[in-house]
Amino acid sequence: MTLSERIEVLGQLGDHLLGKDEYLEAVMKRTAFHNGWFTEDSQQEAIRELAVQMLNRDRLREWLSRYQLAESSPKKVGIVMAGNIPLVGFHDWLCVFVSGHQAQVKLSEKDPFLFPYLMKILERLDERTLAYTEVTERLHGFEAVIATGSNNSARYFEAYFSKYPNIIRKNRNGVAVLTGDETLEELQALGKDIFRYYGLGCRNVAKLYVPEGYDFDPLLKALHEYREVVLNTKYKNNFDYNYALFVLNKIEFKANGCILLVEAPALQSRIACLHYEFYSSLEEVTKEIQARESEVQCTVAKSGALPIPAFSFGKAQEPALWDYPDGADTLAFLARL
Repeated sequence: MTLSERIEVLGQLGDHLLGKDEYLEAVMKRTAFHNGWFTEDSQQEAIRELAVQMLNRDRLREWLSRYQLAESSPKKVGIVMAGNIPLVGFHDWLCVFVSGHQAQVKLSEKDPFLFPYLMKILERLDERTLAYTEVTERLHGFEAVIATGSNNSARYFEAYFSKYPNIIRKNRNGVAVLTGDETLEELQALGKDIFRYYGLGCRNVAKLYVPEGYDFDPLLKALHEYREVVLNTKYKNNFDYNYALFVLNKIEFKANGCILLVEAPALQSRIACLHYEFYSSLEEVTKEIQARESEVQCTVAKSGALPIPAFSFGKAQEPALWDYPDGADTLAFLARL
């Protein structure tokens, strides 16, 4: 397939996903039964974002115009997908597909049904796409690898895949910088960055930087709009466990019934918890974020508040095609193979 043909079939996939597909609905029900974190609403949201952000023909052409992609010498690229949110590894596969390489995909056991069905849709749209993707239980015969996991699993990936060209990703989290001047609408939009996918994504905001003397009441009231998250049993169990843990250990915290705020320096917080830290100046917090760049997936702030790139409130889980995880340009990596 030529690059133009690959773009067109991806656009057709995006069109299909924005329509009604009863079999896809059945696959989502099966996935939700298999993994209680992957509710049907979460899956629908993930699929809609894929269709709008990643499978739009104009966006694809704009993205790919920045690269020189060879149409020959395809390589077999192993992809180890994470399973923290639905279809989280789709962008890696997309990069391999548009670059003309062959993807050998190791799925997460937490998300084993959605991706194979999307590949079946692609095959129905153009049977030539079948040659570009293999889903396997064990990677073999690959010439390069893209692997995503925890800090712990990354150590194993680095040891096992070190002799191959690779991109290996570790734990990262989103952070948000508040000035105290945010409107109610902005604070409610921030709730999307915190609660979407129950906070399990690497782009979810897990840490707040707030000015000294910050009034948390407006924030807690705004985030209470997302109180339906506690209807998910797995989330509610984590909320109750952490609430009891903080009480028993006499750890000071703030709560509104659906989130627990605790002062802590770590960027990664527990499920149903949100860390916060005070700052004295925006210059100080900017230096802090820059110093911890290897831990930060994305930053959220009011437009123009920071001298570093930042997403607007509510947009952390809507990355463009060129917003690469961990800042590693996946397509440039693949173009060099």
